[in-house]
Amino acid sequence: MAALGLVLHVGLLAWCVFGVWQNVLITSLSQGHGAHTYGGRWKYLTFLNQVLQAVFFGVCVTCDLVQLCFSVRNPLCAFLTRLKDTAFATLVFPVSVFVVTSFWSLYVYDRELVYPKVLDSIIPEWLNHTMHTVILPLVLIEVFAYSHQYPGRKSGLGLLALFALAYLSWVLWVHHAADIWVYPILAKLDPIGMTVFFVSSFLVMVPFYYIGEFLNQWRWGSRRPSKRRRKKNH
Repeated sequence: MAALGLVLHVGLLAWCVFGVWQNVLITSLSQGHGAHTYGGRWKYLTFLNQVLQAVFFGVCVTCDLVQLCFSVRNPLCAFLTRLKDTAFATLVFPVSVFVVTSFWSLYVYDRELVYPKVLDSIIPEWLNHTMHTVILPLVLIEVFAYSHQYPGRKSGLGLLALFALAYLSWVLWVHHAADIWVYPILAKLDPIGMTVFFVSSFLVMVPFYYIGEFLNQWRWGSRRPSKRRRKKNH
């Protein structure tokens, strides 16, 4: 079973690395892409999510290798298992689903708000789908192929909130330092509208966290630590 898991995770990792590499390669060829402005690609949540998925599946591959070479009781394997479970629950799943739903919702409404038509001459359609569509099947494969230990909801949602706050701070800093907005939609909003946009964006991610937890429980049964166990660990 561990060997099959390793093969699957190697395949998922290879795809993620390929996606990141192609993103970097193709956007580097055009000076008209925002990757050449302040903050580079790292100011885009899409790219951050691609890197996040690649790192996550890298941890999965490492964990599978340790499990094959040693055992599931190995301290390193136990640590990596906790790390990948927490990362998947609090960041990888909700952020990936958020990127897909928010991007395509805005794209259908008015693509100029999130992905101006001029980008079609820079980024091929297949890479657009690699960044904004295929990321969803990847996390769904992980949900249905592997069981994950979800943290307590306060801890899980707290980590998600910290990530959202950190990214919001980064977006605002980019605007302060370079007088550019990461996404065109932000330039069209006044302070009140921007506040509503950011708050609503985070609130939208919260149900995605619960959806991930529900799917994990539906597929594998409850794997959240009990209150008694959490108190004991503290």
